[in-house]
Amino acid sequence: MELVLNKVFSKEKVKSYLLDLVALNLILFTPAISHLFSFPIYLIEPMRIMLILSVAHTEKRNAYLLAFILPFFSYLISSHPTPFKAGLISIELISNVWMFYYLSGKVKNSFFSMLASVIASKVFYYFLKAILIGTALLSGELIATPIYLQLIMSLVLSGYIYLIYYIRGKNV
Repeated sequence: MELVLNKVFSKEKVKSYLLDLVALNLILFTPAISHLFSFPIYLIEPMRIMLILSVAHTEKRNAYLLAFILPFFSYLISSHPTPFKAGLISIELISNVWMFYYLSGKVKNSFFSMLASVIASKVFYYFLKAILIGTALLSGELIATPIYLQLIMSLVLSGYIYLIYYIRGKNV
């Protein structure tokens, strides 16, 4: 029994559980926070922020789990984004995680790996979104969040990963 409890409540697992709880609550309360501050919080990509925090502070499996779950959780609680867009965002976030771990194993530079993985996943996202818009499965603008905001967030999040990896002595 003690062995089972140690596996379920190990330090790493507890960190993952807490981060997942924070992530789900952030997504749950994003509309309320947006109204409170009169600022559309979605512009700073809360799902990606939680994903990067997961990459920095939990196991790889947890990052993939959040990448998959957060868009669908958002749809379930707020009917936004639409199911097709939730799937698209999930694909983008999963590709972001995969590309980061792939690049960080090859390049040994966490800042570059994160920045390149965010940019590559966004390019992939916009490519798939253009196809969905072209086939009328999705409506709206191709690029809804200003590119300069996306670039700023990409740089900030990549800098955060670099800082955390530097502190831990991992590949910088």
